[in-house]
Amino acid sequence: MKLSLQAARGTFLIILVGMLSACAVPSGPRYSGEVMDPYEKQNRGVHKFNLAVDRSLFRPASKGYVTIVPDFMVTSFSSFAANFQEPGNAVNAVLQGNPKRAGTAVGRFLVNTIVGFGGLGDPASELGLMPDPTDFGETMHVWGVPEGAYVELPFFGPSTQRDSVGLLVDFFTNPLGPAGGTRAQNTGRVSYVVDKMGSRGRYSDTVDDILYNSADSYAQARIIYLQNRRFELAGENGQTYSDPYEDLYGDTSADPYADSSTDPYAATSTDPYEDPYAE
Repeated sequence: MKLSLQAARGTFLIILVGMLSACAVPSGPRYSGEVMDPYEKQNRGVHKFNLAVDRSLFRPASKGYVTIVPDFMVTSFSSFAANFQEPGNAVNAVLQGNPKRAGTAVGRFLVNTIVGFGGLGDPASELGLMPDPTDFGETMHVWGVPEGAYVELPFFGPSTQRDSVGLLVDFFTNPLGPAGGTRAQNTGRVSYVVDKMGSRGRYSDTVDDILYNSADSYAQARIIYLQNRRFELAGENGQTYSDPYEDLYGDTSADPYADSSTDPYAATSTDPYEDPYAE
């Protein structure tokens, strides 16, 4: 009974959000490089709040986490969190009309849960089932819902109106997601936070450069997010998009942050964080 109520709630939420997004989300940028930020004043207020939270809480906690916890364990916890997202990936892949992607997500979840000790390992990748994360924001993109205006969310950071709706839907509809009160859902909530702490701690130097060593961290975070997200959604058919990091790293297959003590932008002649659209 509880499962059926949860499914009904999720279905209702998807329908409701879809109706609201169709009515409320503006048409969005007319070309790939445009920034639409009509709520900049409010966004900057949220950005200031997020900076305060990061500076006083999340940054020191994340640095302590990656300092104390061995790197292989940080990787394992991140894999565990990613495994919790696979059911949601499968649901979104089905909604996108991509059964192959859905099958990969289901296969990865089964293999990593059974063989990978609940997701702490990633044997699925060794079997050729490579990670292909998605979300409801991408699902709405596939459906033709426009990007809408740029927004910054408390605690979650840069987003768009479309991705904000997607975040809300993913939060409530993933069977193993953070919402709810079951043991699995509580584990999903904790794993999500731990995963974000690992990323923040590992890439601390780069994130600090964006947030604390720039003249306008809001504008820089905005353009980096929009460029990266648009490139991600464009996929193989995105002729009008370019990878914002392609010119910065010669080999895009390598992890540019493998050595967090090295500034990956030191050799570049231009500031990769400069917002070319800022007035």
